[in-house]
Parts: sequence; C-alpha cells; structure tokens
Amino acid sequence: MDIEARLERLARQPFRAKFHLRGPDRATAEMRGPRTIRAHAADLIAVRLAPAEPPKDGRQTPYRGHPVFVAQHATGTCCRSCLERWHEIPKGRDLTADEQTYVVTVILTWIRRELVG
Repeated sequence: MDIEARLERLARQPFRAKFHLRGPDRATAEMRGPRTIRAHAADLIAVRLAPAEPPKDGRQTPYRGHPVFVAQHATGTCCRSCLERWHEIPKGRDLTADEQTYVVTVILTWIRRELVG
C-alpha cells in the first residue's frame, strides 16, 4: 500500500482523523519549512521510535509541542504498537534505516497535506 492510500485509510479512523496542525504547531511547520521539519522528524524517530524497545513505548509521543508529534498520532507512527498495526513494521527489533526513512516520509507527507489543505 502506498503512503497516500495508507494516509487515506488512517484518516477514516476516528481517533486519527481528529488530529490537525493548528496554532503554534502549524506556525512552526510553516516557519521552519520542510527541510528543517524533515531533520527534526529524523532525529525524533531515531531516538524515540527506532530502538527495539523505546523508553516509555506507547507514551513517548506528546500530543502537541511540535508538528512532528501531531503528525505521528495522525499517521499511526507514534509508538511501536501503532507502527506495527498501521504500517506492518514489527516491534521488538530496531528499525532499519529504510524503515526510519519511510516513517519520516509518512510524517512529512501528512504535514504537507495539512499545510495545503
């Protein structure tokens, strides 16, 4: 399943559909631009999601405070359980470099869609 199709499927799930970029999170995304937000996303994913057993897994992603956090909840990339359920990336092992790139791409695609829509 491609990213756009997956995002459409996630948007039909009531919990995921309630997330949108608003206020300071939207302003941050607009002000920083996609290159900086991509770098932030890559760093956050590497530290908070990529380890086989992330600290506080399932509770490590705030609901606001950075556009990447909001996007993670909207895209099912907020914890290893959601990543497994929505993206078929198994938990219990470190994410590969390709998987991390995929997660960042999903997040940035959602943010881009929010900013144009």
